[in-house]
Amino acid sequence: MVDLVLRSRRAVVADGERPAAVSVAGGRIVAVDDHDARVDAAEEVDLGDVALLPGLVDTHVHVNEPGRTEWEGFATATRAAAAGGVTAIVDMPLNSLPPTVDVDALIVKLAAARGQLHVDVGFWGGAIPGNVGALPALHAAGVYGFKAFLADSGVPEFPPLSPDQLEEALRAVDAQFVVHAEDPGHLHPAASSPAYADFLASRPPDAEHAAVATAIAAARATGRRVHILHLSAATALPLIERARADGLPVTAETCPHYLTLDAAHIPAGATEFKCCPPIRDAANADRLWAALADGLISCVVSDHSPCTPELKRQDTGDFAAAWGGIASVQLGLPVVWTAARARGHTLADVVSWMARRPAELVGLAGKGRIAVGADADLVAFDPEAEFTVDPVRLHHRNPVTPYAGKVLAGVVRTTWLRGRTVTGDAPRGVFLTREGS
Repeated sequence: MVDLVLRSRRAVVADGERPAAVSVAGGRIVAVDDHDARVDAAEEVDLGDVALLPGLVDTHVHVNEPGRTEWEGFATATRAAAAGGVTAIVDMPLNSLPPTVDVDALIVKLAAARGQLHVDVGFWGGAIPGNVGALPALHAAGVYGFKAFLADSGVPEFPPLSPDQLEEALRAVDAQFVVHAEDPGHLHPAASSPAYADFLASRPPDAEHAAVATAIAAARATGRRVHILHLSAATALPLIERARADGLPVTAETCPHYLTLDAAHIPAGATEFKCCPPIRDAANADRLWAALADGLISCVVSDHSPCTPELKRQDTGDFAAAWGGIASVQLGLPVVWTAARARGHTLADVVSWMARRPAELVGLAGKGRIAVGADADLVAFDPEAEFTVDPVRLHHRNPVTPYAGKVLAGVVRTTWLRGRTVTGDAPRGVFLTREGS
């Protein structure tokens, strides 16, 4: 007898979307059968036409705890993730205090997170000036790789690397490096203004283009793996395409807001739309979608980067003074699905972008897929249902979102973590560490 069997006429499994019965025992998937297969199970759930997806994997989440827990925390971030169908996240090394730049800081973060996790959580380390000697030990402690900035991060305790320092860090440890690619030489001081166009002009596409070129040059010089974070400027895509054609281990991601929001429609003073790099125009988004479709961009992740409402400067609407970050870990799936289906993409496409490929990026072999042997991290997702985004129903700590009032398609009905329903009451998430650590 298995513990649970889930039946759906729209299960997204290894060979695409089809009717299936998924059996779970001991927290893992033990069979993927035809929809009507007879299964001796302690519990059976028939989802009908509600889709069954693998739990999403979000490799770009800023939890901010400890140190800036008033911005976000492990309990609230992971509860929001589960509500959005995300069953595994990888936490960024900033904006917590201390940042995760050495083993001691990782230990502090683990202690802060213990007992609070509603989904599984892994960690990135950070590469900053002066910590190159700490990187091998931090990698051995289980982080999935290292994040580096090429421009100001927004917090003083996590300064950027120069091109030479980035190359030095890559040579220090054979690890996945993920790079915030904006070049400081192409950024301009943003004038105090409620006009989004003024902020956008301060971070032109050339800044991303130049920094992507720097990151690729470091990958070419060292042979190390480099992943371009939250790609916004489509003008950098030919650089990535050329690098991949040359056989370099270079990959890229983008985010829901770059795919679905349009700079031309951001109201004056609407600082909830501010992020870095910035949201650009609809034609740029079209090119990002095309890159997703052909695999040049491998995955879509949230870059969940919340703060307090006060730091968003909603009182003045000043884009220059506002914190740059969008909190969207709970909404990424319906945001992307709403836009993807309008463009003719399938649920299987969305699962590839938001579950399978992020899991592959960090080597989470048991996540992001419905297959025998994988963790039974599963999501009942009603792709035809619609809802209006109400900020008070979001689970992240501060209910600020650029999606407020938007009508989205796709409702997460239930999330299972290793075969057990996530209720938001009893944290059962575990720490994830890199295999071989």
